[in-house]
Amino acid sequence: MNEKDFAALMQGVKEMVAHVSGEDVPGLKVTSIADPDVHAIREAAAVTQKELAALLGVSRRTVENWEQRRTRPTGPARALLRIFQHDPQAAVKALQG
Repeated sequence: MNEKDFAALMQGVKEMVAHVSGEDVPGLKVTSIADPDVHAIREAAAVTQKELAALLGVSRRTVENWEQRRTRPTGPARALLRIFQHDPQAAVKALQG
């Protein structure tokens, strides 16, 4: 690696550390995606916590934790919740098989 590339890499690392530390990094574009409102999504789908958990393949306790914002849905569960948010009845119908 040449010196120019190494310097650019080090600058990126410094900016990353500053951002993670909460400092303002000029020119850094940060995109935030809001967490899904699991309770509202579940209510729109007219299902219980237990039923939503079964549809998503997670425990009822996991759904409860998402609703209480103790934990956040990630990965495939987050994607499925976006589908529920868009069309709750179609999501329920599709996942019930």
